[in-house]
Amino acid sequence: MQIRDLPYADPGVPDVRSGTRFLLWLGRNQLGGQVKALLWGLLLQLGIAGLPLGVGVAVQAVVDRDGGRLALAGGLLVGFGLAIAVGDTMLHRTAVTNWITAAARVQQLLSRKTAELGSVLTRRVAAGEVVAVSTGDVEKIGWFVEALSRFAAAAVSLLIVCVALVVYQPALGIVVAIGVPVLALAVLPLLPRATRRADVQREKAGKATELASDTVAGLRVLRGIGGEELFLGRYRAASQEVRKAAVHSARMWALIASIQVVLPGILLIVVVAYGARLALDGRITVGELVTVYGAVALTHHPMRNFEEIAMAFSFSRPSAKRAARVLALTRTTTTTDTAGEERAATGDLYDPLTGLLAPAGRFTAVVCGDPDVAGRLADRLGGHPTEADEDHTSVLLGGVPLDELPLVAARTAVLVQDKDPVLLSGTLQDLFDVPSSGAVKAEDALAAAQCGDVLDALAQASVDTDGDPMRTRITERGRSLSGGQRQRLALARSLVTDPEVLVLDEPTSAVDSHTESRVAEGIARLREGGTTVVLASSPLLLDRADRVVLVHEGQAVAVGTHRELLAGEPRYRAVVTRETDEELATATRLAAELEALEGETA
Repeated sequence: MQIRDLPYADPGVPDVRSGTRFLLWLGRNQLGGQVKALLWGLLLQLGIAGLPLGVGVAVQAVVDRDGGRLALAGGLLVGFGLAIAVGDTMLHRTAVTNWITAAARVQQLLSRKTAELGSVLTRRVAAGEVVAVSTGDVEKIGWFVEALSRFAAAAVSLLIVCVALVVYQPALGIVVAIGVPVLALAVLPLLPRATRRADVQREKAGKATELASDTVAGLRVLRGIGGEELFLGRYRAASQEVRKAAVHSARMWALIASIQVVLPGILLIVVVAYGARLALDGRITVGELVTVYGAVALTHHPMRNFEEIAMAFSFSRPSAKRAARVLALTRTTTTTDTAGEERAATGDLYDPLTGLLAPAGRFTAVVCGDPDVAGRLADRLGGHPTEADEDHTSVLLGGVPLDELPLVAARTAVLVQDKDPVLLSGTLQDLFDVPSSGAVKAEDALAAAQCGDVLDALAQASVDTDGDPMRTRITERGRSLSGGQRQRLALARSLVTDPEVLVLDEPTSAVDSHTESRVAEGIARLREGGTTVVLASSPLLLDRADRVVLVHEGQAVAVGTHRELLAGEPRYRAVVTRETDEELATATRLAAELEALEGETA
């Protein structure tokens, strides 16, 4: 895979059983790039290791006054220099490719999972953690994948150098062959402690990122209640904890780095001392001593890869663990039955868990006393049962379980707009550039959602001479608009898609009563003949519905029109009219007495 070939047609199915398994899976899926980096790394490392041989031959040629061997030494040095230049260039190119393609694979996997889960993702994972995984964690995971092949090249080259020195000069070669493995393994006892410290640092950094993300997201609320300094103090404390953890971790890595400097120095002193005695005794030549000395002196270059792979693994494993945790989330408890793919996604919408039925082609309003229950019900109707549901029985559309439908078909059939919809940055025209049936035009949807004042405001802010609001840019999450304006634009976007089933969770909670009445009329008019489910408690919306369902304690307990339920169902009246407990008890008692009186009369 080359960078120009990105994105992947299919990033694959990751092994998310653990962070380590996820890293290994990534490495296996980049086997071609890993092998290329290994070969180029070997060329580089062996070119560096070969320089002492050329120098040793040259020194011995000068000592022996042998011009032919001196020319040979020059040729060797030129050859090894070319090998270093080509190997270093191609290794860097291949390593960066491995890094970027691995990071791109992870980002594609996360994007696919985000699209699959939708709004349920942030209900199961903190928003700050999602941000941390998709930014800093992706880089660290790519770093490990990239460093793995360079480490393998360094390890193989050290093995080759040790064997070659034993063959070239057995007396000194044996000393080097014994010393180099000791150098490589000397830091192993320190790695678990360094890894634990790195884990602590990553955990604290992740919490600080989550806190920062939540603070920025709620900045307007914080300013309203004067809580900026409180949260700023919390973030300062969290950042100081991150700093202390980073310093604590850095000290251990500094100790590891110092060991990898000191021990090769000791080995070099031993080799020089022993080699000098052998040279004085005439057992080795000066050129051989220079060759072995140079080879040992340059072992620090491949040895640095041992420290780097340890650091890369220590920092990437927590990142991979968090990424695996996100990627392990599932849309539903999907069955293996594929018969749903051939069945039409149309008909009545029915939730077996609550008993809620939304007939096809009708405008159904649902009243829940608890907004959180309403939000979870909206997720269920969209095919996303939450972890709080003990029974993960799927919602049925025309008798077909939504979790048996392909994701694209399920999303096309049912669209859920939650109570806090998001507007992405871009122009108003971009906002309505969404998959749709084409039956509803943007201007009709804007009119139904009562967005006239929004269009006027955008027209005034337009940079075009004709003041076209459709070409006016909307800031991130629509922060330049009021809550009611954002809500109505999001509603218009949902109406444009014209899905088989449209589920709206409190679509008018941020608008005034006059606007709400006109919006309710617009929804009923534009969605005539389509299946629409609105979770709300506003009488203005409820009165426009064809039928109203009361969900009490997780069950659909009453069905009728708004006025019928208002007259005959005390629990419904308590939610819609905000009756007190005492008023509700009185109304219930009177209803029971009236029912008893009617029974006696009969």
